This record gives sequence, C-alpha cells and structure tokens, in this order.
Amino acid sequence: MNVGEICNREVVIVQSSDSILDAAKLMREHHAGDVVVVEDRDGQRFPVGILTDRDIVIEILAKDLNPDAISIGDAMSFELLTVMEEDAVMETVKRMREKGVRRIPVVNQDGSLEGILRVDDLIDLLAEQVNDIVGLITYEQWREREKIE
Repeated sequence: MNVGEICNREVVIVQSSDSILDAAKLMREHHAGDVVVVEDRDGQRFPVGILTDRDIVIEILAKDLNPDAISIGDAMSFELLTVMEEDAVMETVKRMREKGVRRIPVVNQDGSLEGILRVDDLIDLLAEQVNDIVGLITYEQWREREKIE
C-alpha cells in the first residue's frame, strides 16, 4: 500500500506571511492540529514548512511572546520532511518514527502538495486491518461450529 492511497487530501494551508492568529483560527475551524505552509509557484502549492498547535503553545505562548508580533514564517518548522504519493506506508512510518514527526506532507513528482499523512490516518488504517482480521477469525470459528453441528 502506498501513502497516496491513505493520505488526507484536504490539507489546511497557509502562507508564511500569515498571522499566528489566522493559523490558530484555521486549526479550530477545521479541527486540525497543524497547517502546512506553502509557496505558490506557477499555480501549484509547494510545502515549505509546517506549524502545529504545539508550536504555537510551546514556542510562542509559553515563552510569553506576542502572537501578533510573530508571523507563521517566524514560528514554523523549517526542517520539513515530505513523502511522495507512491512511497510505501511502512517505510514512511519508519521515517516518521526516526524523525519524531506525527504529520508528513505528501507531494507529487514535481514536489507540489497533494495531501498530508497523520498518525491518526495510520491508526485508522491499522484499526481497519485489525477489524478485518477479527472478522476473519469470527467467520472461521462460525464455519468450524457449523461443521460440528
């Protein structure tokens, strides 16, 4: 299975010049814990950073900084890890674990933003697979009982 099959295609995006308050409002409106910072080039959006709710709390509010005096570009994570749509899910999970990230923008061959993969998406996938296994076991048990009776 590849990342493009399970990533979320509805990505909340912002520009680096946008305000922290704008980002926080978007996160609240979309029930998201992050926004992807993009640059528009030739009609495509290229991810250049990510800002999380944790970044806002830990790096701005907890340091008593004025959010109005800081742009997203000042606070976003610049060491952005991305993954290609066709990359394997399990390899992506390993990369995320190695880098300690819970969200990773998904890009196409040109590097343009296509989606985002979050730990929640991976948990949903695993839960679905475990549910399928439980269903298989239940079905097999039912078949065995039918043979006995």
